[in-house]
Amino acid sequence: MTKYIILVREPDGRADQPTEEQQKTHRANWNKWFEKYGKAGNFLGGSALSLNGKMIKGPEAMIVDDIHKVDTEIIGGYLLIQASDLDSAVDIAREIPVFEVDGYLEVRELMVTD
Repeated sequence: MTKYIILVREPDGRADQPTEEQQKTHRANWNKWFEKYGKAGNFLGGSALSLNGKMIKGPEAMIVDDIHKVDTEIIGGYLLIQASDLDSAVDIAREIPVFEVDGYLEVRELMVTD
């Protein structure tokens, strides 16, 4: 099995606040995904990310008191999974409920280093 990281990119929820019912449904759908792929042995870990952070940029390693954003889009979290190949990892990722909130995913194979 190969390990993959899934970067979860989504709109900053503070800009367009979902209703309580939408949030409840969305959390339930995430929990279903975690249960399904946790039991199957594909889900290895991950976390949501806070909005508290800094960037370090340029040759002088300048510190910027902000996180990377594109318009209102942020990286909301990451997931670590394992799958037999990239296509299988993508199939697993397609079931992640981030699409309910106009988000998207980036699936990347982790490099094996010695």
